[in-house]
Amino acid sequence: MPRLTASTPLPARVMKPAYDRASLKPGIVHIGLGAFHRAHQAVYTDAALAEEAGGWGIVGVSLRSVDIVDDLKAQDGLYTVVARSAAGDSARVIGSVMKGLSGAGDREEILALLADPAIRVVTITVTEKAYGYDPVSGGLDRSHPSVAVDLARPSAPVGVIGYVVEGLARRHAAGLAPFTVLCCDNLPTNGRIVRRLVVEMAGARDAALAGWITEQGAFPCSMVDRIVPAATDETRARAEALLGAEDRLALETEPFMQWVIEDRFVSGRPKWEAGGALFVGDVEPYEKMKLRLLNGSHSLMAYLGQLHGLTYIRDVIAVPEYREKVRRHMAAVLPTLDPVPGIDLAAYQAELVERFSNPGIAHFTRQVAMDGSQKLPQRIMIPAVEELAKGGDASAFAYVAAVWLAYLVKAADINDPRAAELGAAAARSTPDDPSAPFFALPGLFPQALVDNGAWRALVNAELGKL
Repeated sequence: MPRLTASTPLPARVMKPAYDRASLKPGIVHIGLGAFHRAHQAVYTDAALAEEAGGWGIVGVSLRSVDIVDDLKAQDGLYTVVARSAAGDSARVIGSVMKGLSGAGDREEILALLADPAIRVVTITVTEKAYGYDPVSGGLDRSHPSVAVDLARPSAPVGVIGYVVEGLARRHAAGLAPFTVLCCDNLPTNGRIVRRLVVEMAGARDAALAGWITEQGAFPCSMVDRIVPAATDETRARAEALLGAEDRLALETEPFMQWVIEDRFVSGRPKWEAGGALFVGDVEPYEKMKLRLLNGSHSLMAYLGQLHGLTYIRDVIAVPEYREKVRRHMAAVLPTLDPVPGIDLAAYQAELVERFSNPGIAHFTRQVAMDGSQKLPQRIMIPAVEELAKGGDASAFAYVAAVWLAYLVKAADINDPRAAELGAAAARSTPDDPSAPFFALPGLFPQALVDNGAWRALVNAELGKL
């Protein structure tokens, strides 16, 4: 079967880039060239280019892998996104990614691009753990491997914050405007967190650089939403049947996608609204809604699935008992949310259950269960703290915490940046106070929860049942 390239004749049923790719010029560097970006921001950019082609092509950066860079080169930057639902499959070939670069071999080319005034926006999707964020201090975790390297050797970065700071440093030295940094990861107030990390790392090398970034830089917050499972051989076979060509970069996802962005950019932006992006003055209400309703429920289902031998999220939501637990969790989240302009929260919850149930989306519970120590603070623990502070009922959050801890005790292999500590705590868990070793780990739970004996008793009671 021939490989997908720019010369591949595509069937009429396949949606193609609606612009001249030969006229594209790079305007965006995206760090974190994984599946989510290619099924989300790159799709929005594809729609923006159809509206206004030219200087908003994407150069994708993979900090570690070279395979995806090689595959993009072999396929002229093209790949397929297959949207799956009960109604059937549809395929769209995306052309907004011009090329890929790898931190493993292309560091100087990446840094030269970041210093190029043609690059006006840097978008990021690298997962929560890659930022080197210390949830206790709110600043840099200086023991994080990439943070330690980038502080010691700033001109040869390996981590995402190091690359951003070195790129901005080169622009500052050249008298250029900074680029806008747009975080698209599931961190609360993600733009503000990344701004603090960047300014702190910049200040460690040059106070003037940190001041310039503070005064002239832009770090809008954003909320992203689309369920994108890891690609499999079945994914690639499905895309091949739709295309009539081999696509090693094919992805499958749901039809739904959402992007809410604070409209604060230094040097312009693509017309992402052409793909349905919503530009607002304050992202936080949307972000809380998504992190706590969707992501919190996702974590609950992932750990229930792992405890009960259910492979996919759709398998968990298909069990009436677990579906009811998800609904009860969502109901408990509602009092922790701010009003969300333009959103009917009852309809949003019903839509989430429908999305989780999508028979075409094979989202592994083990994939969603990864990195709980990084994900659960914003999804579960912070809303629990808020509810307890106002005298509310935080028992639903205690239940999710207990399901997570039960998973950690049972798991043979914990995939988490704090895996060694969590595994050691699980080994020390005893029936009389099973959660105690976990609450003793520094920074794992907020201090307000550590100090709340009644809430800890709720966690232990649920953990005992599990």
